[in-house]
Amino acid sequence: MTASEISPDEPSDEKLMAAIQKRKPQALTALYDRYSGILKALIMRIIHNESEADDLLQEIYMEIWNQAHNFSAKKGKPLGWMVTLTRRRSIDRLRKRQAYARAEERLQHETEQQPEAWVHNTSDHDIEASDTRHLLFKIMNSLPPPQKQAIELAFFKGMSQREIAAHTNIPLGTIKTRLELGLKKIAEALKGLEHEF
Repeated sequence: MTASEISPDEPSDEKLMAAIQKRKPQALTALYDRYSGILKALIMRIIHNESEADDLLQEIYMEIWNQAHNFSAKKGKPLGWMVTLTRRRSIDRLRKRQAYARAEERLQHETEQQPEAWVHNTSDHDIEASDTRHLLFKIMNSLPPPQKQAIELAFFKGMSQREIAAHTNIPLGTIKTRLELGLKKIAEALKGLEHEF
C-alpha cells in the first residue's frame, strides 16, 4: 500500500506514528494492517524462512512500538523508517543464524577430531588417581570392622592413638594392635603395586 492508496477517511502514516508515540495501540494495529504484508515480503527476501519471518515481523512491530519516539517526520516517511528497521533486524537475524550454524559446525568438527576428550574429559592422571582411590577403598572394606575403624579415625580424622582410645572407650593397647594389624593387611594387599604409586 502506498500513500496514494490510503483513503481520505483513514489517518495518514504520520498521524498513526504520532498516535503510536502517544502510546495508542489501535494506531499500531492500523499500521500493522497497512504494511505487514510489505514488511514480511522484505523479511522473506532476506531470511527465506516462513515461520522465522512471522516471528521476526511480530518483533519488528514491537520495536516500532518501543522505538516510535525515535521517529521524526522531518527525517523521512514512516514507511521508510519501518523498512530500514525491518531490513536491519532481518540482516541481524540472518547473521545470528549463520554465526550459530558456523559455531555448530566447529563444535561438530572438534567433537569428531577429539571424541575421547569430549566424552571423558579426563586426563590419564585423573583416571589413575580414581583407580588408586577405588583400590584403597576396596582394601579398607576388606579389613575387620575394628581395624577399619581405628585406621579411619587415625588417618582420615587425624586422631592420635590416645584420642582414638578415649573416643572409642577401648584400651590404648588394643587400639595400637588394631592399627598395627590393619596396616600390615593394607601393606600386604598393596605388595607388588609399588610402581603404581
